[in-house]
Amino acid sequence: MKPARCEGVAGAAVNPRVGADTMLGPYGQWASDWLGAQPGALSWRNRAFQDIETWRARAVAKTRELLLLPDMPWQPRVRVERAFEYDGLTMEDLSWQLPYGPRTRALFMKPVGAQGRLPGVLALHDHGGKFQWGVEKITRTSVSISGELREHQEYYGGRAWANELAKRGYAVLVHDGVGFASRRPPHDEEVFAKSLLCAGASWPGLVVYDDERALDYLVSRHDVDAERVGCGGLSGGGLRTVFLAGLNPRIRAAFPVGWMTTWRDVMLHTARMHTWMLYVPGLPRLLDFPEILGLRAPLPVFVLNDSEDPLYTLGEMQAADRILGEVYAKAGAPDQYRCTFYPGPHKFDLHMQEDAFAWLDGILKGDRTGSHPGIPKR
Repeated sequence: MKPARCEGVAGAAVNPRVGADTMLGPYGQWASDWLGAQPGALSWRNRAFQDIETWRARAVAKTRELLLLPDMPWQPRVRVERAFEYDGLTMEDLSWQLPYGPRTRALFMKPVGAQGRLPGVLALHDHGGKFQWGVEKITRTSVSISGELREHQEYYGGRAWANELAKRGYAVLVHDGVGFASRRPPHDEEVFAKSLLCAGASWPGLVVYDDERALDYLVSRHDVDAERVGCGGLSGGGLRTVFLAGLNPRIRAAFPVGWMTTWRDVMLHTARMHTWMLYVPGLPRLLDFPEILGLRAPLPVFVLNDSEDPLYTLGEMQAADRILGEVYAKAGAPDQYRCTFYPGPHKFDLHMQEDAFAWLDGILKGDRTGSHPGIPKR
């Protein structure tokens, strides 16, 4: 039986015919029909929704429910392991204990001599299949760096982008995401994800919980302006940005990089390429993947895509762009959404970094020479 779908802002849509050369083979057409071509039941593009705050409250609550997000209060009790200076930055090696798992390691950075409350950024590291590293992927704390890690940072044009952002006048926090480095479990990600499901939890739910607790700490600092906080990251960091920024209006500016497509793309073409951190049972028929990020509309978003990214199909990346454009248009804030496609493969190179940082300056520093008019009220 086909599911009932809701009429969207663009009217009727027809499911394209699906060939047998998809990830699901002979199951592909059924799965495509089951997912449907119309906006999902909780999509803001659905004509049934007209009041954005009523819609948002319902959609956010359901998304949190499906994530199996832990309901565990936590107050930041952070230990400074070491304070030092490097490359013009004041740095603090930090750790904290969450209600589960080993202690989380983190790094806080700001310019040497910085005064007052700075705009803050939660810089989210990638996945990359490198579970031994977390913070180290996007930071540097000394001149010495291993050849393997240096090779990994080629995704970033050979530099530690979190350091570069801090040098621009930001208070930057980077922490090990759950599953990585100090937060690494004893077995591989598939076993970790399956075991959590057996506990009535989920890996994406723990990812969101961990990232929200890091956000709690960042906004609690006396040297951070809690009203001017953003987040962003490449690949797995882009995935984390989508969920964290979609569910948290405390994130005033969000820039996911190299992680934006549709559920249909993953279902039919790219599932084998992606981490278990992605999958939230039941959510795709309610919200398409870009609409998770769209839960924050009209708060500003800058999506950075690579047009030759092998992790996605270009057509579905473009479809995701259209979906978010419709979400922000219906929210009355088309100018608060920006999406750019850059030539080349999966990366967050120097050109992309400079574009993202300039956009962030326009939002969090009120730089009207930047590309954005500022933060809308919520």
